[in-house]
Amino acid sequence: MTQLIRLLRVIIASLFRDRLGPFDCSALAFRVMPADIDINLHMNNARYLAMMDLGRWDFILRSGLWRHVLKEKLQPVIGGAIVRFRRPLPPFRRFVLKTRQITWDDRWLYLEQTIESDGMLICSAQVRAAFLRGSATVPPARIAELVGAGRTPPSAPTWVQTWRDFDAGLDHQPSLVATGEVSCAH
Repeated sequence: MTQLIRLLRVIIASLFRDRLGPFDCSALAFRVMPADIDINLHMNNARYLAMMDLGRWDFILRSGLWRHVLKEKLQPVIGGAIVRFRRPLPPFRRFVLKTRQITWDDRWLYLEQTIESDGMLICSAQVRAAFLRGSATVPPARIAELVGAGRTPPSAPTWVQTWRDFDAGLDHQPSLVATGEVSCAH
């Protein structure tokens, strides 16, 4: 329920906040609520990812991309995230979620998202996303163009190529469980 209320707040606030350009940073302020905490009495690691969904929706709404999402029946999806947790967030602590588009390639849009509190980095994520129309992926260059970024992507940071290389290696590596090298008890 807490997350639904936050989503509604993001949607309503987007009507009154400045429009975002293609590489502008979305910044949203929140507070850790009791429903966000886990047994260790800090924000649950899954909640960080749920919060980051809100940042991506803020970008979609404030960049004007939402019109195309509705009109063309696009579905935003995440293809992966590299998340680094730096510090815990205790109950009722205020924090700021920042989201910005970094670049794109022929398959993915790359975003950077951070959560900060009291001037400290709490969590950071590199995210790759796409938009689907039915079962087909909309070319990321088309999405970038819809938000005004043009068709030529900015230079990719080193981590983007490292991620691509890592994925290429995994694509050719069978699962240890599937090959029977590691067993899982039922």
